[in-house]
Amino acid sequence: MLEAALYLIPVPLSDGATDDVLPSRNTAVVSEIRHFIVENVRSARRFLKKCNRAIDIDSLTFYTLNRHTRPEEVSAMLLPLRSGEAVGVISEAGCPAIADPGADVVAIAQREKLKVVPLVGPSSIIMSLMASGFNGQSFAFVGYLPIDTGERQRKLRNMEHNIASLDQTQIFIETPYRNNKLLAELAQSLPKRLRLCVASDITGKNETIITQTIEEWSRAKYDYDKVPTIFLLYK
Repeated sequence: MLEAALYLIPVPLSDGATDDVLPSRNTAVVSEIRHFIVENVRSARRFLKKCNRAIDIDSLTFYTLNRHTRPEEVSAMLLPLRSGEAVGVISEAGCPAIADPGADVVAIAQREKLKVVPLVGPSSIIMSLMASGFNGQSFAFVGYLPIDTGERQRKLRNMEHNIASLDQTQIFIETPYRNNKLLAELAQSLPKRLRLCVASDITGKNETIITQTIEEWSRAKYDYDKVPTIFLLYK
C-alpha cells in the first residue's frame, strides 16, 4: 500500500513515450493515487492514461491549482492527505513546484509537517543548465522577462551585473511565440562577449541546445517560433 504523502509527479516535456523520460516507479506510484492536484484536468487525465491505461480515470478526484486559484482554496486540497491518503501533484510539463503553482500546496504541506515525496523526472531548467557549459554552482532562474521594453532592458542590465559580480548563470524564458523576437533583441542589445545558450524542445525529437556568443547569435539563422525554449546567459 502506498504511504500517505504528497507526491510530486513530473510530466514529460515533449510528446513521446513516458518511459523514455520517467522511471517505472513513477507509474507504480501514480497507479495507486486517487487524489490529484493538477494545473489542468484535461492534460492531467491524458498523462495518467499514458502512464497506465488500466487506471480508472473517472474514479479519481482532481483539484485544479493554477494562477486563478484563490489562496483559501489551496489548503482544502490537502484534506485527503490529512486523512491518511496519498495525494499527487501534476504540473503541465516538467517538475511540479519548479516555476509552477504547485509550490503553494507544497509550502502548506511542509508547514503542517506532512510528508512530501519528489519523484524523479525532467526539468527543462536543470537540463538546459547541464548542457549549456555555464556555471552550475551558482545560477538564478528569473522566469519571464518584463513585456515593457524599458523594464526588460533594466532586467537585462541587472542580469549582466549578476553575471559579472556574482559569477552567476542567468536563466529565463519567454512565451514561445515571442522567442524569435526576444532572441533578436538579445543579439542587438547585449554585450557581444556574453555567451547565450538557447535550449529548445528539450527531450523532443527536434531538441537543440546551442551555446555561442551574442556576436555569433547576431549572425545566426534560427527559428524557435512556438517551441518551448530556455535561455541562459553567462560570461
